[in-house]
Amino acid sequence: MSKNALITGASSGIGYELAKRFAEDGTNLVLVARDEARLAQIAKEIQAAQRVSVKVIRADLSRAAAPAEVYRETQRASVAVDYLVNNAGFGLGGPFLDTDLQGELDMLQVNVVSLVHLTKLYLQEMRARRLGGILNVASTAAFQPGPLMSIYYASKAFVLSFTEAIAEELRGSGITATALCPGPTATDFHRRAKTEGVRLIKSKAIGMMTAREVAEIGYRGFLQGRVIVIPGLFNKLGAQSARISPRFAVRRVVRKLQES
Repeated sequence: MSKNALITGASSGIGYELAKRFAEDGTNLVLVARDEARLAQIAKEIQAAQRVSVKVIRADLSRAAAPAEVYRETQRASVAVDYLVNNAGFGLGGPFLDTDLQGELDMLQVNVVSLVHLTKLYLQEMRARRLGGILNVASTAAFQPGPLMSIYYASKAFVLSFTEAIAEELRGSGITATALCPGPTATDFHRRAKTEGVRLIKSKAIGMMTAREVAEIGYRGFLQGRVIVIPGLFNKLGAQSARISPRFAVRRVVRKLQES
């Protein structure tokens, strides 16, 4: 029997590539994003290429009511969600004193609160079936504080810690939880975050990965039940060095990388 994956932030980037990867293995899709026209286009594309069903739900996850609305929509459609992929998220660059408060509150709603809300709702169903999986897209930003992008880094630290904790709680239940922690990736993220001009992104040494590469590695790790998946050797080394280096040094290095 075919399984169903619900993917947020599915209209572009890693979410879009994950949708295609799930579909390639015969998984039916529920795609969630704000751009309904783009979702409809993706649904048509995937259905033409793979023998799966694709349902689209327009939702703005910066609205507190959106996760419950998404859940009710899947219930109305009698779709049992086997895999929940919390990919939706965005960042904002700049000094905390100067950044837009409403933008940061919206970011926390999308990156943290909606992710928790959706996880709580769909895990109840997975527990009843004793089967399922949660894939939360975090970031290598989760492994250190992020001066000049403080709220985004902190939000991803939450996602990583939360995912690790529930993964341990779920051990032996038939349900897995995975945190995918990509480094800088060639998507629209940096334009929206206004970080295209920072040293980290401009540096040619980092070897920015494609969204497809990240999605492929994340998907494989998710199916294997791994708790933390860090795509790319450079990103793995960066995450480990942040863990063993003095905190003051980590803060200063990250600030340098986030400066223009």
